[in-house]
Amino acid sequence: MNHENLPEDKAHSREELKFIINPQAKNGYCLKVGKKVELILKEENISYSAVRTEYQSHARELAKIYAEQAGGQRLYLVAVGGDGTVHEVMNGAAGHQNVTVGFIPGGSGNDFSRGFGVPKAPAESLKAILKGISSHSSVKADIGMIRHIDGKKTYFINNMGAGFDALISRKVNSSKIKGILNQLSLGKFVYAIFLVKELFTYKCSDLEIAIGEKKLQFNSAWFITISNQPFYGGGMKISPDANPFDGILNVTVVHNISRLKLLFVFASVFKGRHIGFKEVTFLQGQNVSIRSSHPIPFHADGEALGSTPISASVCPEALPVIIGTVKDG
Repeated sequence: MNHENLPEDKAHSREELKFIINPQAKNGYCLKVGKKVELILKEENISYSAVRTEYQSHARELAKIYAEQAGGQRLYLVAVGGDGTVHEVMNGAAGHQNVTVGFIPGGSGNDFSRGFGVPKAPAESLKAILKGISSHSSVKADIGMIRHIDGKKTYFINNMGAGFDALISRKVNSSKIKGILNQLSLGKFVYAIFLVKELFTYKCSDLEIAIGEKKLQFNSAWFITISNQPFYGGGMKISPDANPFDGILNVTVVHNISRLKLLFVFASVFKGRHIGFKEVTFLQGQNVSIRSSHPIPFHADGEALGSTPISASVCPEALPVIIGTVKDG
């Protein structure tokens, strides 16, 4: 469904503002967010267009179409939804330097908003976006690029991971429990519930990780996460030092740890205190490849994609973003 609000004096502007709204995010909560955003835009008499997604990957398709239709002219493309929505919009816009991506959080995880300093309240995040547009103060963020074994490419803005966390992400996204907890405003606990549920049956794997020219072996690994910013899983500070503006990917590997002790790692990760465990290894690099003793699932920004082997690399300053804040340095 399209909604237009194009005042005559701005109809021929060389800059466009489009919103891609995921009405299903957070069990339908995002539909209210989208309506609130549109109400503010109309009250402020701001030129915009908005479309609501109708199925998975629709946001990616729309972003790609809009980016191509812009013909090189400046396009501000705002994702309204959760991390999955911004993941899709970013993938559709990737490679188009004329497209600047914004985000209004309306999902259950919203790790992008945490890592990029986007205000939690929809009205405040919209205000920050509009201020950024008027002052032309967007910044170019790094993104990660995954190379699949069939040659396909997928981009990630938050993180990607392989192993136990990818399995949990897949289970969470396909469960009915997530919707029930979202209705009770307890959505952030769904990850923890499935973590405990899968903990006693998951089969660890041995990993061979190549970072640049260096090859490393990890026995009995639970998971590896490659981060562009600190947060994942709905607020877990998995990579405290990750920075989406430094041209580097941060790698976290959890290995050789008992099931019980792994619970303590996850309990401490919200505060970033897992860095003190000897079974948690931190690495950095621009190119990372992962091979495992048996195929393990992997995800990008919480979206299930496939199984190892896999490789990823950083694309420095590849995506113009408008977040209402300025980068360090």
